[in-house]
Amino acid sequence: MSKRLLYIAFHFPPIQVSSGVHRTLAFSRYFSEHDWKVRVLTADVKAYQQWTEAQYKFIPDKVSVVRAFARDTARHFSFKGRYLGWMSIPDRWQSWILGGVWAGYWQIRRERPDVILSTYPIASAHIIGYFLHKLTGVPWVADFRDPMLQDAYPSNPAIRSVFAWIEKKAVKHCKKIIFTSPGAVELYQTRFPDVEPDRWQLIPNGYDSKLFDALPEVPKQDAQDEKITLLHSGTIYPAERDPRALFQALSELKQEDQLLFGKLKLVLRATGHDELFAPMISEYGIGDMVELAPGTDYLTALQEMLQVDALLLMQASNCNYQTPAKAYEYIRAKRPVLALTDPSGDTASVIRQSGAAMVAPLDDVAAIKKVLREFMQAITQDAFRYLPDSDIEAFSRQHQAKTFCSLLDKIVQQ
Repeated sequence: MSKRLLYIAFHFPPIQVSSGVHRTLAFSRYFSEHDWKVRVLTADVKAYQQWTEAQYKFIPDKVSVVRAFARDTARHFSFKGRYLGWMSIPDRWQSWILGGVWAGYWQIRRERPDVILSTYPIASAHIIGYFLHKLTGVPWVADFRDPMLQDAYPSNPAIRSVFAWIEKKAVKHCKKIIFTSPGAVELYQTRFPDVEPDRWQLIPNGYDSKLFDALPEVPKQDAQDEKITLLHSGTIYPAERDPRALFQALSELKQEDQLLFGKLKLVLRATGHDELFAPMISEYGIGDMVELAPGTDYLTALQEMLQVDALLLMQASNCNYQTPAKAYEYIRAKRPVLALTDPSGDTASVIRQSGAAMVAPLDDVAAIKKVLREFMQAITQDAFRYLPDSDIEAFSRQHQAKTFCSLLDKIVQQ
């Protein structure tokens, strides 16, 4: 007999630009294929700043969708670009809370689920999950993914207060709270020492094997005959992935070793902040080495990862409790990875498991120069070796979904 899941997620097709959608999509697909009747409670498409009809095709056939009233405060409730601050607490989509609770409650009355699952990074989803749990008594699981409250985030005191309230409600009422990295689990075990350890669960991010398997085979570039292309795919957040130390290192290496670094082409695809980085690139005199490339659709982005010579990962030490999904996609791509991140952080720990990664701190110019020399030489000498496919499968979202599915099954059996 099928079990029923109400999956509360803001990011869901046809939203176009958010990386947060892929975890929900892969999990909902897997659950629906393994004896779970999945109904996703998400937002009205008007709440999405960017969406396209083409994205609807990614919704799994067996997954049904309920779209609740939601609007973006910044776009729909502002006057001349300004709006009341309280209207964006805990996020710009707070209107979804009322719409989601209303739609979710009547959906539960029509077809009672066995579990309510809410997922970050939109905090309003957890508030909806909490109220629906309180109104109906259906067991609640919260997929926090990353820590909500961090030392300097969020900086707004009112939002911090609401985030703290969400954490306390989740700790009191959730059957399980899920995180994507060991550091996040340890952080919350310290923050809430009286909570039994089994309440915190680790289910990492991953790559979607079905999407990768559907990509056509393409020949890789020959790094000995052509320029060596190093790709960063996706948003570069100015605070969390600041590229200035990398830019300075490239500028200096360009002068010191033109023979080797004259071959390097760094492609920054869909940074989201080209207007900020373009002047930096010009200032450091590396315009002939660095290309700011426009965004593309997700499948094309995955295809590009398979074609380039190497991949760039950036993550500051203030994100040590987070591991971007990109790290797992890079492992699946089986390309050399230059990881500019804290060597002691969770991201470095994951990417080292690829067997084809070199790591240096994001803000250390000297260390970046040293590792870049070694990285370039290893590429030209074809020195990197990759994990066998059987080992790479452990990093897939399907593998993580199997663990998640077992966890939900146990909750129903209790």
